[in-house]
Amino acid sequence: MDVTRRALRAVAARPRVLLATLPGGTAVRLAAERHLRLRDWPTAATPAEADLLVVAGPGHPDSRPPLDRLWRDMPAPRARVHAPTVNDVETALNDGRTRLCSPTGGDAGHVGQGGQADRGQAGHDERVDRYDTRSDHGGHDAHGGHGGMEMRDGLPMAERGEDRDGLTLDRLHMPLGPFLADWPPGLTIRLVLQGDVVQQADLTEVMGPGPVGETPAPFWSQPWLRAEAGEPVMVGEAVRRRSAAHLDSLGRLLAVAGWPAEAMVARRLRDDLLAEGSPATYAPRLERFAHRVGRSRTLAWLTRGIGELGTDEARERGVGGPAARAGGDVTDRYRKWLTDLRGDVRRLDEPALLDPTAEESPRGRWKTGRPPPSAALVALLPRMLAGTELAAARLVVAGLDPDLDELAAGPEVTAGA
Repeated sequence: MDVTRRALRAVAARPRVLLATLPGGTAVRLAAERHLRLRDWPTAATPAEADLLVVAGPGHPDSRPPLDRLWRDMPAPRARVHAPTVNDVETALNDGRTRLCSPTGGDAGHVGQGGQADRGQAGHDERVDRYDTRSDHGGHDAHGGHGGMEMRDGLPMAERGEDRDGLTLDRLHMPLGPFLADWPPGLTIRLVLQGDVVQQADLTEVMGPGPVGETPAPFWSQPWLRAEAGEPVMVGEAVRRRSAAHLDSLGRLLAVAGWPAEAMVARRLRDDLLAEGSPATYAPRLERFAHRVGRSRTLAWLTRGIGELGTDEARERGVGGPAARAGGDVTDRYRKWLTDLRGDVRRLDEPALLDPTAEESPRGRWKTGRPPPSAALVALLPRMLAGTELAAARLVVAGLDPDLDELAAGPEVTAGA
């Protein structure tokens, strides 16, 4: 028993954390990432690597089955906690560490006011093991699993079909999402693969609005929505939020591309911006980061020629923002983010009032009564993924980085109400 306790204490001292963000949970995710960095707790990319599952964001009615699959795939000792709001993050992390120290361990469920746990949206009980991977929610494995296909010994079976050259090859159905690391929360895409090439991509699930009144306005677009509602908002505030959003997108792309050191730099710059750091200290650090990333031959080689989007097609499909202005592939888009960051660094304290129709939000301009900018980005994904190699598929998604919070907010927010 003493050996067990010592082992549990060793795990709890520096647990590996799998962060699952719910739609509408961007602010909670940012707070969790900041706390994890301050505690020096490493993040896990897959359930098999994780000790602690942290669910970030307001409860969502469709999140239970995929979260339970994540939980089942985590090895013991393990614990699970839910932080619905920014104020719950520190309590949830403390509670998760306490539970990892306990021989019984387990699921902390919802950690809310006062640190009290209940068995709400993220709860785990005896019913969990009765969830089947082919559930009525489509059977989407949260980290690239299977569902709705013939199975043998727990593995997906391939079927036969013609490839683009008319040859008959095995076809494998592989869903991605909704809770992959560095992935738009709530998005599930089903790929049809022949060899390592994506023959078809379908948007099988995009988590929509949660319960009325529980899903906050999209974090990255809040200044524009407030200005649209008539609230006086300074341009500097909006520029800071937009720049932080671009750095967040760059952090995702760099992490997916296998450059974790620069992904961490992007996230530190992002957090400093959101904390209203001084432009005088921020600008030189941004320039060094932009120089390293923008001139990286390896990153350009990985992203060149994939996810191509011309300016004419972008206009026809209602795409705006950097994705439309870049007019090219993933390389062109991340370089456009860097260009915009360099241009915005001089405007971080601009005192003029924000005109939401003249100043772009991170993904494009908001228009009253129209779908949010990220809706057009999401609709592009099936076309952009078809014909790519599997290894490039996640780079294409990260290179667009649609904000699913915009879709989860509901029509009453996206219509400018």
